[in-house]
Amino acid sequence: MMDWTDRHDRRFLRLCAPHTLLYTEMVTAGAIVYGDIERHLRFNAEEHPVAVQFGGSEPEQLAVCARAAEAYGYDEVNLNVGCPSDRVQAGRFGACLMAEPRLVADCVAAMREATRLPVTVKSRIGIDDRDSYEHLLQFVEQVSDAGCRTFIVHARKAWLQGLSPKQNREIPPLDYPRVYRLKQDFPELEIIINGGIRQLSEISEHIKSVDGVMIGREAYANPWALAQWDAALWNVRVPRTRHQVIRDFMPYIEQELLAGTKLSNITRHILGLFQGVPGAKAWRRHLSENAWRVGAGIEVVEAALACVPEARCEAA
Repeated sequence: MMDWTDRHDRRFLRLCAPHTLLYTEMVTAGAIVYGDIERHLRFNAEEHPVAVQFGGSEPEQLAVCARAAEAYGYDEVNLNVGCPSDRVQAGRFGACLMAEPRLVADCVAAMREATRLPVTVKSRIGIDDRDSYEHLLQFVEQVSDAGCRTFIVHARKAWLQGLSPKQNREIPPLDYPRVYRLKQDFPELEIIINGGIRQLSEISEHIKSVDGVMIGREAYANPWALAQWDAALWNVRVPRTRHQVIRDFMPYIEQELLAGTKLSNITRHILGLFQGVPGAKAWRRHLSENAWRVGAGIEVVEAALACVPEARCEAA
């Protein structure tokens, strides 16, 4: 979810889903050790609960990251061992680390030594030809021995060569039973499933066999579905209508505009809110055509909102 779940998106999603644990986009360890920590780690207090995800393979650097995450007030530190992109592989982190469980264990141990926060790992079920259940079992055994108690498992293997990241989210077949089996073999661990999940009925079915569900792109593209899932799973009413979400988001937008943030950097995250209701296309078009203009302000969002009839929208 790099370039997707930034702080603007998370602030917006929290208005939709008050209870769901949110994750940052992946931040490389080098960006924290050598770059602008404030730019990468600052977030809004309203985002809680929120986890920060790091990518890296040097225990010492990841320890610095974990320490910084605690100082900034995050609720969880996650190590990405699932991203298959060429750029990530070139930096020797992401999914390629599933071939080096000992190194991942060392990274986890260093992070746990540096922070009191939970340290979790996000992985695939395998990579390339190292895709047997035995390989996955050995990986989880070694990393859990280093103190990781939570594994978020994308139920697809990853091909490190020959497939793009997008293809790696679609072409390798999903194998949910393998993740279920992992929970059976490690009942003491928290196992969270990820990959291809788009409906509340699917979420409800998965949590019969595992401890939780992570949803990425569907929640981003259709944030109102996330609002409904959040309400159903916590057995509460959806706290806002879609129009109320935008009205409640406007003070944040105005604050960010005053700080110099471009409107389009924020509105790109809200395009999918009205998916499937009358006026949704006009909403997206107005924002897409006007938010990038020099001097664009809150009036662009207000005009876009007027394209969606509130009564018809909330009845949909």
